[in-house]
Order: sequence, then structure tokens, then C-alpha cells
Amino acid sequence: MLLRKGWNKKKKSEGDQITPKGTYKIVNIYFRKDRVKKISCKFKLIKITKKMGWCDDPTSKKYNQLINIPSKYNYEKLFRKDNIYDLIIVLNYNTRPIIKFKGSAIFIHIAKKNYLSTAGCIAIKKQDLIQLLKIIPRKVKIVIN
Repeated sequence: MLLRKGWNKKKKSEGDQITPKGTYKIVNIYFRKDRVKKISCKFKLIKITKKMGWCDDPTSKKYNQLINIPSKYNYEKLFRKDNIYDLIIVLNYNTRPIIKFKGSAIFIHIAKKNYLSTAGCIAIKKQDLIQLLKIIPRKVKIVIN
């Protein structure tokens, strides 16, 4: 297991680069159809388009939600030039209810080269992520501790 800065600390706010501890469910799985050809899993897969973003701006009513972009609020673009969001598993962190400034989405996504740190997400190799999706059941619980 790769440990990184902030891994075992308590999440305090948006942008603190800490992965919050807890037990989570998978909410959605997004993928780039042009870059990920074959995925076998028990979940519904959602194709990422150029107009998709994830709002990480606590001042927006759409905070911690999928949005259409461009937007006047801050967001993460899902259709990126690099490959880290070619495949994204979204966990149910800060979803019901959504609490402003608590932190937006925990994504499990593709790791950057040398496993450079994330903003609080979990990142693994593309092939490992594809293999993981093949074997996990729909009611899986993801535990971060």
C-alpha cells in the first residue's frame, strides 16, 4: 500500500489534501470511451463528455455534484488531457447531506506517474483499476482508515 502526506489525518475542509476516513459506497463510475475500451463490471458505466465537470466550489448550490461546464463556479474538468480521469469511481463522501466546505468527492482514479499525491482522492494504476472493477460486487463497502 502506498501512503502519502495527509493519509492518516482528520479531514477538516475542502482542499486540505486529506482523504477522509470512513466507510463508503460506490455512487457512480465514469469513463472515457475513447481511452478505456473494455470494462467488465457489475455497475452502470457513465461516459465522460467534454461538458462534464465536478463542482468543488463551496459557494455553489451544485457543490460536490456533477455539473455541465463551463461554469462560473470552480470545478474539476472530467474530460482531461492527461489520463487520471479516464476511469473514475465516485464514493458517497459528503453527499447526504452535502455540507459546504467539508470537502467534495472522493474519487478512485488513475494514478499519475510515480504516484504523485492527489488532492484527497485515491489513485491506482489504470490496469489495476480495470481489474478491480471486474471483481467488486455492487454492494461493496470501501473502508478508508
